[in-house]
Amino acid sequence: MTHPRSDQESSTHFGFEEVPLAEKQGLVDDVFHKVARRYDIMNDLMSGGLHRLWKDTFAAKVNARNHTGFRHLDVAGGTGDIAFRVAKQAPADAEVVVLDINGDMLEVGRDRARERGLDAKLDFVQANAESLPFPDANFDAYTIAFGIRNVPRIQVALEEAFRVLKPGGRFLCLEFSQVAIPGLDKIYEAYSFNVIPMVGKIVAGDGEPYRYLVESIQKFPRADAFEGMIRKAGFRRTGYERLTGGVVAIHSGWKP
Repeated sequence: MTHPRSDQESSTHFGFEEVPLAEKQGLVDDVFHKVARRYDIMNDLMSGGLHRLWKDTFAAKVNARNHTGFRHLDVAGGTGDIAFRVAKQAPADAEVVVLDINGDMLEVGRDRARERGLDAKLDFVQANAESLPFPDANFDAYTIAFGIRNVPRIQVALEEAFRVLKPGGRFLCLEFSQVAIPGLDKIYEAYSFNVIPMVGKIVAGDGEPYRYLVESIQKFPRADAFEGMIRKAGFRRTGYERLTGGVVAIHSGWKP
């Protein structure tokens, strides 16, 4: 699949900084190399454990239980959080592929899969969300959780998701969104920019990667605008569900 319109872009954002498009992926990789081993601990600390509930709700929407030969792709899922949940609910003959561009994150995921006895049910693939190494119409479901905002060309990644899904396949994205409760938005913003980088420095030894992650949330499109991007990629019956007052949203679409 070619992406002529997207390829014309010359720059993009890395947090609040404007950077050449070609440099963003390397900068994002550096962030996740630094945080890989502390990633799940920091998720607990940053969200007060809420990320586990968000991921439970998200993975349940895959609804893999009654699908013989189910094939699932989890993108930017290196440490396995979503894939483990899907694998546990899926039938014995299901195939769950975990794809991530970052080898350190995948290494953490492989270790965790072995510890849980799930390694036989999972395949770990290092590749780019913008250029998936799979044939057309190959998967029944595609998930990406807290990863799409780190992709340099989001529209290209959405088009690739559409390409690899079978007709009738479902796209699901869990991502930070805009707080919809007046007053809570200011509290959340103050917490994000002041507390999270400080906790990152204490726990992971470096607060800058977490400052980038917070800034990347601010730069991500609003929920309705992102739904428009999903529709532009070809998906239909699109929609989104806000969780925890809009802190996160689950976006969905179906391939006709």
